Amino acid sequence: MTSKMKRQLFKIIFSFLFMVISLILKIEPDIYSKILFVIAYLIVGYDIVMKAFRNILKGKVFDENFLMTIATLGAFAIGEFEEAVAVMLFYQVGELFQSYAVDKSRKSVASLMDIRPDYANVYREEKTERVDPEDVNIGEVILIKPGEKIPLDGKVVEGESLLNTLALTGEAVPRRVSIGDEVLSGCLNQDGTLKIQVEKQFEESTVSKILDLVENASSRKSKSENFISKFAKYYTPIVVIIAVFLAFLPPLIIQDAIFSDWLYRALSFLVVSCPCALVISIPLSFFGGIGAASKMGILIKGSNYLEALANTEIIVCDKTGTLTEGVFKVQKVIPIGCSEKELLKYAAMAESYSLHPISISLREAYDKDINEKLVTKTKEISGKGVFAKVDGKEVLVGNEKLMDDEKIKFTRSEELGTVVYVAVDKKFCGSILISDKIKEDSYTATKEFKKNHVEKVVMLTGDHENISKSVAEKLNLDEYHAELLPQDKVSWVEKLMTQKSASGKLIFVGDGINDAPVLALSDIGVAMGGLGSDAAIEAADVVIMTDQPSKIVDAIMLSKKTMRIVKQNIIFAILIKIAVLILSAFGIATMWAAVFADVGVSILAILNALRILRVKNWIKR
Repeated sequence: MTSKMKRQLFKIIFSFLFMVISLILKIEPDIYSKILFVIAYLIVGYDIVMKAFRNILKGKVFDENFLMTIATLGAFAIGEFEEAVAVMLFYQVGELFQSYAVDKSRKSVASLMDIRPDYANVYREEKTERVDPEDVNIGEVILIKPGEKIPLDGKVVEGESLLNTLALTGEAVPRRVSIGDEVLSGCLNQDGTLKIQVEKQFEESTVSKILDLVENASSRKSKSENFISKFAKYYTPIVVIIAVFLAFLPPLIIQDAIFSDWLYRALSFLVVSCPCALVISIPLSFFGGIGAASKMGILIKGSNYLEALANTEIIVCDKTGTLTEGVFKVQKVIPIGCSEKELLKYAAMAESYSLHPISISLREAYDKDINEKLVTKTKEISGKGVFAKVDGKEVLVGNEKLMDDEKIKFTRSEELGTVVYVAVDKKFCGSILISDKIKEDSYTATKEFKKNHVEKVVMLTGDHENISKSVAEKLNLDEYHAELLPQDKVSWVEKLMTQKSASGKLIFVGDGINDAPVLALSDIGVAMGGLGSDAAIEAADVVIMTDQPSKIVDAIMLSKKTMRIVKQNIIFAILIKIAVLILSAFGIATMWAAVFADVGVSILAILNALRILRVKNWIKR
């Protein structure tokens, strides 16, 4: 509990004690009892009255402070001292609940703010110097000790350690990093000491961008929030005018009508008319939803996008890095006349000098140290493969064209993916299949999309037709389009946008710089933050830090849950208020009923909004 909330609680307690003393002891003469009520009122309501007067001077007349002040001072004027104190007392109880709810919601996002590093240990003039992360330059080397946060994005140049990525990804499983691995700022170093060469300045680093996204998310209001803001702007002066008519008109036109009775009804009408439940609980629901999403490793850039996710009808995905892992790996080794180990050895050693992704994947599959002295006379044959002498033997590694050019008889592979053929001393030794593997999570995601009433799932990719067809069939996609350039993807998204309903939304999911145009064009752009390019993350409206497509399902479920809570609060608050407003106007409801309709409804709506933070209780897969 904050110090401000503690002060508010003490005021409520002391005011309540003064009111109870006056009621129980029935102090005589009556003037002393009234003095105690006034003291109780000033303790609990002084700040509300002062806010009302300050706002009037600023031209902001019709707000909840004005309503509470005029209603309670009016109650004093007609001799209802205890009701005046009770109204202000319960209003402050409602404000305390509201403060607690907002504080709890902010803490869910503030936990994400803990990723901000306070300092960086940078090597300068052969010694470490503690500086602000903003003062570190690209290319400098920083030291990360166990228990410290990584302050800047970079590459490990020395050391090995486990990194806690929970704040970035929402995943509790630590990640092992060693020399050559890329690391992101905001991760917590757990056990080893690391030296990292900085690759991005602080304002461009992952942690800086995440903080900026979360801090600015509330500035992008949803339609529901904009509606409530406009509603309150016009609603408040209307009810004040109705209350004035209710107080003064009936005594003028109804025979034997008593002015004090109608004034009491008008004051009750004012108390119940305060739109606190709507004005507070709706933005709180969306803020809580954004905080809940951040816990799961989903960054939503505004409540307007959180609201829109609930109406998703079409999901369009890039292939490489989104539905697939985006990394070439050896999937199959088919030796002929030799063992798998021998085939991999010749291929890896022949490719040992190349930085091509296929060469890297062959060396990773071989997974042994390569004796460079055994590899001589290497030559890259453009568009076909490589030639090398390995341990005195002539080795050819490449595609079909290379085998044909060298007149080597080989067995053509029908496998889908990139096939590398290997020949030793002009004799065919086998083939190796290299392909981008479908993410295990993609299978889960595509099934869950349908369960959540997504009408169409489409894949757009620049990859070859046969590979794209295979991925689409394995994932049971509704549609796919292959061998596309970035402008082709834009054209297809424009076509697909015409296939959704007026209220429906199209999501595009991508990770590369070439996806930035379609991310910006779609209703909701979703970027894969782990492998994704800076341009894609910048253009996107939602960022998935774990690179898991199934997180989109979580985001959709979260959106639907948030919208259900928002609608529940709107319907509940308006119905209760209308009922008690009518009862107050007819003199059936007392000011105590008005207090419940105002403060009670506000508290119930706020507590309902807080349910969104209990993510683990309702997201099950």
